[in-house]
This record gives sequence, C-alpha cells and structure tokens, in this order.
Amino acid sequence: MNRIAVFNITALLIAACIFPACNQAAKSKLTVACDATWPPFEIVNEQTKELDGFGPELMRAIAAKAGLDIELVNVNFDSLMAGISQCQYDMAVSSITITENRKKTILFSDPYYAAGQIVTVRKDNTAIKNKDDLADKTVGGQIGTVGIDEAKKIPGAKVKTYDDVGLAFQTLINGQIDAVIADNPVAALYVSKNRDKLMTVGSVFTNEYYGIAICKKNADLVPKVNAALKALKDEGFMDQLSKKWIGQ
Repeated sequence: MNRIAVFNITALLIAACIFPACNQAAKSKLTVACDATWPPFEIVNEQTKELDGFGPELMRAIAAKAGLDIELVNVNFDSLMAGISQCQYDMAVSSITITENRKKTILFSDPYYAAGQIVTVRKDNTAIKNKDDLADKTVGGQIGTVGIDEAKKIPGAKVKTYDDVGLAFQTLINGQIDAVIADNPVAALYVSKNRDKLMTVGSVFTNEYYGIAICKKNADLVPKVNAALKALKDEGFMDQLSKKWIGQ
C-alpha cells in the first residue's frame, strides 16, 4: 500500500468521526435524570448542593457496582418522564412507579422499593376518612405522578397539579385544597414535619414498585443495572439505605 492510499484512508476515518454515530459511540458518561423535590427519596443536599436522598445514593452505588460513569441532573418530573421516553436522558431515578403504560415507551430495572398511594388531609378535617370521601373534593398532587392518575379516577374530584409535591402539601396546609394523594413514605415525611396540621387517612390503596427508568435505546443497561441491584440487595445495602432515609 502506498503512502497516498494510507493518507486517504486515514483522512476518511477522521472525517467519519465528525458524524453523530461516531460521537455517540465515543460517549461514555450516562445522564441520569432526577426530580429532587420528592423527599426522602430525591432531594438537594443543603450543605453540598448535590442531589441526594434514597434514589441518588442508590444510583451512585449501582453505577459503582456496574462500572458505569454517570452524571445526575435535576429535572422537573413532567419533563423527566418526557425526556426519558424520548431518550434525552439515558436513565432516570426519581421514585418512578413501574406501570404497564410507562413500559410502552420506557425500559425498567427490577423493582427496588414497594410503595403505594395514601390520602393526606388537614388535621381539622373530620369529613374525609379515606379515598372514597374525596368525591367532589379538590385534590392535589405532583404533575405526572400516579397520585394524580388516582385523583382523576375519583368521581367529581377537582384535580390540582403542582410541579413540586411540597407545593401541594403547603397548599393543603393553607386550606386551598381538601387533600393530597402521594406515595406513602413521602406523605409520612410531610406529616411528621407538620403533625399539628396534617394527617394521613385510610390505608395505602395501591400496590406500586419503583424502578430505574432506562431509555429504550439503552437496552444493554438493563442487565447491568439489575445485576448491580441484586448484588446490593444481597449485601444488605438496600436495608441500610431504607433505614437511613426512611427509618425502616
């Protein structure tokens, strides 16, 4: 092979890497979306200003175990769900309930936490004792969540959505809505901080499981994440995480 031929081949290879496919192949850092408004699962650490909570700590442990290079980014939940469906993000960890409808556009890891929906009301409200008493009431929750999906099923309920679940609970405290439907551990945290103002009523009325959401183009990540998740469960890490962030 002469020098001109070698030069031409080299030039072609360099030129080929200008195109997106080559750049995508060279990409190593994975973007993981997280909505840090869902304590104790996803929060911003007040001291470090880093994403923290059950979900981010779990995701970092999974990445370390699986040898993945990740970057956590804070995104509101509605944009997060749209972004992971469109593969704007590689993965997402944000207390995302695994549902059949979401499986149409998103891949999921194995479940990592069992949760369910519960109703929270003001402590002075004696009329609402469970979900069945919410007909014709004003019910709030975070946009894009299962809590809102459940609220929409209630006959005559006026549903109010919020970008931040904390705003929903604050609006409830202010007396502007009648109830909030949210994941049980999240509701329990807000009630614990406002015991003189809030209480949960009835029992958990759905069976849900959180999973790591994965872009459908990244199917190869599913077995890696699941293997790391299983190893962390076997090592007792999940129990430690639960005690640290949820107290149980």
